[in-house]
Amino acid sequence: MSTPSITEEVESALAENRPVVALESTILSHGLPPGRNREVADRIEGAVRAAGAVPATIAVLGGVPRVGLTAAELDRVCDPANELVKLSRRDLGAAFALGRDGATTVAGTAALAHAAGIGVFATGGLGGVHRGARETWDVSADLDVLATTPVLVVCSGVKSILDIGATLELLETRSVPVLGYRTDRFPAFYRRESEFGVPWRVESAAEAAAVVAAHRGVPGEAGVLLANPVPESFEMPADLHERLLADGLELLRARGVRGKEVTPVLLEHFHGASGGVSLDSNEELVVSNAALAAGVAVELARLEGGR
Repeated sequence: MSTPSITEEVESALAENRPVVALESTILSHGLPPGRNREVADRIEGAVRAAGAVPATIAVLGGVPRVGLTAAELDRVCDPANELVKLSRRDLGAAFALGRDGATTVAGTAALAHAAGIGVFATGGLGGVHRGARETWDVSADLDVLATTPVLVVCSGVKSILDIGATLELLETRSVPVLGYRTDRFPAFYRRESEFGVPWRVESAAEAAAVVAAHRGVPGEAGVLLANPVPESFEMPADLHERLLADGLELLRARGVRGKEVTPVLLEHFHGASGGVSLDSNEELVVSNAALAAGVAVELARLEGGR
C-alpha cells in the first residue's frame, strides 16, 4: 500500500497516543449537495474536536492517500467539478497508480485508517447485503473489510433499502461484534429501530471502549460495529419512510437498475422526494456518530494508551 500522507496534527496525536477519529470522504463528495457538504465537513470535524479527539478525514488526492485534510483539501473533495471517484478498498491500488483523486468509502477509509494506526472510525451508514442478493451476489465490501480490519466503526446501522437481516447474519458469520448504543434494536439509518435486535447493548462511551479493548485481546482481525441511532428529533417519520421506500423500490424495478447503481438511485429518490427530511437526518446522524466515536476514542486512550 502507498505510504499515507498524514497531517502534522494527526501525526503528532498518533505519536503521543492521543485519541484520533478517522472520517470518510464519500459522504462529502457523493452523499450531500454542493455547499452543504463543505459545511457538514466542518461540523463533523468540529464534533470530534469538541469531544476531545483529533479528526482525520481520509481521501486520495493525486494518487496519494491523505490521512487528515487541510481546509483547501476539504474544498477540493467537496467541489463536484473535481469529479472524485468513489474508492472502496479494491480501488485504492488503481487510484494510487493512476494518480487519481478519490473519496473513500467505509471499506476504503477503514483500510487506510488501519494502515495509519487509527483504530476508531465514524461514518453515516454501513454498507450491507442488498435485497435480492441471492440472485445478484450484491454484498458491500464494507462487511468483508470490517471482518478483516481491527477498527471500531461507529454508524447508524444500515439503510432500510438493504436486507438488514441478511447483513446482521453475515456479520455474525464473520465474527464481527455488533453493539447497540443505548438501544436493543439495530438502527435503520433514517429510522432509529429496525425489527432486528442487537447482540449486545452499551450505555456509554466508556462501556463501548471497554468492549473494544477486550475484543482487541481476542485472537482474530475483526473490527467492532457500534450502532448509534439517528437523534430522535431527526428521525424520519415512519409513514414518510415507508412511502419513499416503496416508491423507490418500484422506481428500481421500472428502470431496471441493479448492482452498484441501486444505492445512489435510491438515495437520490429519498433526497428529492422527502422535502429535505432525509438530508437533515443524514447530516445529524453522521455528526452524532462522530461525537460518539470521539468519546469512545478518548476512553480507549485512557484504557490502553490506544488511538
